[in-house]
Formats: sequence, structure tokens, C-alpha cells
Amino acid sequence: MDQVFIRNLETYCILGTNNWEREVQQKVCLDLCLHGDYRAAGLQDQLGLTVDYKRVAKTVLELVSSSQFFLVEALAEAVATLILQQQPQVQAVTVTVRKPGAVRFAEEVGITIHRRREDLP
Repeated sequence: MDQVFIRNLETYCILGTNNWEREVQQKVCLDLCLHGDYRAAGLQDQLGLTVDYKRVAKTVLELVSSSQFFLVEALAEAVATLILQQQPQVQAVTVTVRKPGAVRFAEEVGITIHRRREDLP
């Protein structure tokens, strides 16, 4: 499959299990990889045959910045579900959520998940 990607999409949200994390928005970084067959878009040079990554980024940023998850796992699942529900050309999605500075002596922590269209509830 082809891959359209968005790397290091940054925003702020409520994310974490500690009391102070429930009160202060923290920086999160996302990497998105949208798997599908985009050959027709390349051959015909038409946006309607591929993924509008600007639209994807906007909707993901809206979701994340208004979210209040306890776990990076839950945030990643929500982002994957949103993309698969709103982008019919996307057959699978890989979502990485990184939380900089979450663990002392580590640059960042996070999760990478891979979900397919058939995984949708």
C-alpha cells in the first residue's frame, strides 16, 4: 500500500493520570501514516483521488486539542478511529502519539498503533 504521512503534528491537550496533568494542557506530538492505494491520484493528478492531508491535520488537531484522555493509548485509538471514519480512501492508519518530558531522563514517551478499516466497531 501507498503511504501519505504527516510527521510531528504538535498541539496541546489534557493527557495523563496525575492530578496536575488533569489541570494543565501538555504538549503532544503525533505522526500519522495513512495507508491506501493512491496510484490513481498520482496518475491523474487529482486531489479527490487521494487524502487531503491538510483536512486530516485540521480534524485531528481539533479532536486532540479538545480531548481529555488519561492514556496515550486512548488518544491514539480516538485519532485512528476518526481518520478511518472520515477518510474513505484510507484502508489502514498508523498513529504515533508522543508526550515529551513525561518521564524524567527521557526525551519523550508514547505509543504507535496500527488499525485497519475492518477494525472499526
